[in-house]
Amino acid sequence: MASGESSPLLDTAAEGELPAPERPSQLDVYLSKVQNRNVYLAAFAVVLGPLSCGFVLGYSSPAIPSLKKSGNPALRLEDSQASWFGSIVTLGAAAGGILGGYMVDKIGRKLSLLLCAVPYVFGFLTIISAQNIGMLYAGRLLCGLASGVTSLVVPVYISEIAHSKVRGMLGSCVQLMVVTGILGAYVAGTGLGWRWLAVLGSVLPCCMLGLVVFMPETPRFLLSRRRRPEAIAALQFLRGPLVDHEWECREIEANAGEQQELSIAEFKNPAIYKPFIIGVAMMVFQQVSGINAIMFYAESIFEAANFKNSSAASVIVGSIQVFFTALAALIIDRTGRKVLLVISGFIMAASAAVFGLYFRMMLPSPSNASHVKPLSSPLDPTPVPDEHSLAWLAVLSMGLFIMGFALGWGPIPWLVMSEIFPLRARGVASGASVLTNWLMAFLITKGFHDLMVLLTPYGTFWLFSGTCLLSIIFTIFCIPETKGKSLEEIEAYFRRSH
Repeated sequence: MASGESSPLLDTAAEGELPAPERPSQLDVYLSKVQNRNVYLAAFAVVLGPLSCGFVLGYSSPAIPSLKKSGNPALRLEDSQASWFGSIVTLGAAAGGILGGYMVDKIGRKLSLLLCAVPYVFGFLTIISAQNIGMLYAGRLLCGLASGVTSLVVPVYISEIAHSKVRGMLGSCVQLMVVTGILGAYVAGTGLGWRWLAVLGSVLPCCMLGLVVFMPETPRFLLSRRRRPEAIAALQFLRGPLVDHEWECREIEANAGEQQELSIAEFKNPAIYKPFIIGVAMMVFQQVSGINAIMFYAESIFEAANFKNSSAASVIVGSIQVFFTALAALIIDRTGRKVLLVISGFIMAASAAVFGLYFRMMLPSPSNASHVKPLSSPLDPTPVPDEHSLAWLAVLSMGLFIMGFALGWGPIPWLVMSEIFPLRARGVASGASVLTNWLMAFLITKGFHDLMVLLTPYGTFWLFSGTCLLSIIFTIFCIPETKGKSLEEIEAYFRRSH
């Protein structure tokens, strides 16, 4: 690249925010007459999918201790098997991202959601009827496949049915329902065995199936397939009877009517590759913050920090995540996406650094190494005498990290992914983003133990802190603000920015 040229991606970032185009007063009049009841109903129906996804992710935490003590030797999990039982879901979800990217464009958003309920139910039924460990793995893999499809299709569906004033709040509800499902699995697991917990998990996708069947396909997908009467009917359902549905249909149609099949050569077009790079990079930053490692190993981390009642740690961090994700959903359409991402990054960077400092203070110094027992695990440090006086530091930093993640880097990457991709590239680009997210989740989760050995516990958390600081820089320079903009305006912005 010549010295006088600049990166096209950074050109997008340097402009900072999407320019506020002159909006026709008709839009404000239109939105003032919109009735949101049915769009809320449709969003509630589809977010039962992320609720099921969260339950799948949280299921392993209470199920693994029960399976390790199983009276049936064929189902008793060893440590390595338990690790795969917990993490194989992410591999299934990565495959689901690829499958969902194909389905969402070929058969539509609604039918994709209806079909993804099938592997959820069959996955839990396989676990319920498991006679050996292979069946347990197969059930988890099927549930992961459904989770991958869900995590792609639901954000796309919500972004395409919601108008600009409520899109941020409804889009953030995707992550809110995921963390609610995780917490629900933790709480239910305190009173249910692994089989009955799986029975409960199979009920949620059935409820989603029963509601989504009555919801409309998205108007944008219908118009891209030249099914205009159905698109008008969908808008009538979603916006209420008081607005000019033809006007919104024409606004969408002006963009959707030009759509053609996406070709590989088009990825040289900045209007395609800029949002693609941003979407994929946000998923990488979400995972390299260390959130999945921290959540999956929360109880072990608290035990290593000598925090009493460590069995309650999962419920504590799950409750924190639910509360602050709900808070983010309420304020995101006022504050904007970038502000929350920057605040979130700073909180996570600071808290991960402090947690690393805690482990640095707790681990024995090299000079005293000959007088202490060898570490049985990187999360089993031999403490120094003032261990109890510092336990609060680990608890505080862990709580702040979860809070920071829930405010920004938890919900917002999924929301922005559903907003910035052009309509004709939405399936392919969303599939690549979801695949990236789940593969990174698998690598971080499986590699966390090795990182703790290689870099020591404090070095690992300082590494997470550094990646959180990088995410702040990326947010400031590369992510455009999408608050209050229609999907058509966002797409037009990327077309103009090169």
